[in-house]
Amino acid sequence: MRRYELMLLLRPDLEDDKLQAAVEKVTRAIVNGGGSLSKVSPWGKRRLAYDIGRHREASYFLIHFDIEPAQVREIERGLLISEEILRHLVTVLEDRGPAEEVAPAVAQRASAEADDADLAAGTDLEATPPAEAPDELTAEPEPEPEPELVAAEASPEPADEDRAEA
Repeated sequence: MRRYELMLLLRPDLEDDKLQAAVEKVTRAIVNGGGSLSKVSPWGKRRLAYDIGRHREASYFLIHFDIEPAQVREIERGLLISEEILRHLVTVLEDRGPAEEVAPAVAQRASAEADDADLAAGTDLEATPPAEAPDELTAEPEPEPEPELVAAEASPEPADEDRAEA
């Protein structure tokens, strides 16, 4: 199971009971999908950074829950259908599953964070040998020929007699 955070922006013209009913509908979908709620925080009405469907404000709700990753898509589908919800955002807070479920990008980011932590702690990363690079990349580039030699090879200098005629 993973812990998720869901931010809901609901229409500002809804009555309090309809707001609670919309949030209850979302929380029921989470529980019916096999998830468990950790926290539901109403943030109240706030001004939007830009208008959404002629609305300048929205009622914000923050919901923390644990659920299997496969169920999140179904919950989001229900959020998109609802007319009361202007916008929503689901983010992963932490992973509580086995390491095999972790996406490669997440695993790579976690190892980069560990390297950063090692640097901050002052541990020596030079002890680990760098990965082998292909020979093409490690080979030294050939030195470029000197410009004077290239010009001499391309066109021979005219003899002194030719210069005198010109």
